[in-house]
Amino acid sequence: METSQRDDQQRAAERRRKELLEAADRVVLRDGPGASMNAIAAEAGITKPILYRHFGDKGGLYRALAARHTDALLSGLRAALDAPAERRDRVERTLDTYLAAIEARPQVYRFLMHPADDPAGPSTDQGEQGDQRDQREQGFDVGRHSAPLLRRLGEELAQVIAERVDLGPDSDELARAWGHGIVGMMHAAGDWWLRERPFPRARLVRHLADLLWGRLAAAGDLAGGPGF
Repeated sequence: METSQRDDQQRAAERRRKELLEAADRVVLRDGPGASMNAIAAEAGITKPILYRHFGDKGGLYRALAARHTDALLSGLRAALDAPAERRDRVERTLDTYLAAIEARPQVYRFLMHPADDPAGPSTDQGEQGDQRDQREQGFDVGRHSAPLLRRLGEELAQVIAERVDLGPDSDELARAWGHGIVGMMHAAGDWWLRERPFPRARLVRHLADLLWGRLAAAGDLAGGPGF
């Protein structure tokens, strides 16, 4: 009986957390890096202390949103990598999947990678702290939070390369270097492109694929692997 009650409570808590993340997504889509805990709480129909109870502070909410969106992105990247196509086509599809994701939801991307310098603004909280800003609402260090997201993408891609491409005796070392290097390239190039939009996305995909293609084209598939 007690176990069943605990399970029900856990499921209810998970549903509530999902609802809060969906409310946060709606605010981020509207406000981008300036999304505040006040606005998210209002969107969810709760008070800010209740939001803090679930996530601790804006950094906690950020990490939860980052995990949610990274999971979705990784799912899309895996599908592109597993597509039945020639290697060059799969490379282009994988690059395009990443770029299409940040193009489709630029405000979410900017929230994850470029938080506002001062998202909290002046506090309206009353009481003992007067007009001092709620410390939990202050801006957070983008590098501290976004770096783990990029590392996760790099490790995932490194694993795919290691499992599929024959890179010789230094395969593990090269796979990790390539995985993190490719993610860094996608991130930096995509960030620049999203800000300036100098040409269509398809052209950026081709340019980046050309840059990658030399050694990647020459490497054979790993024996017994799923192929790349």
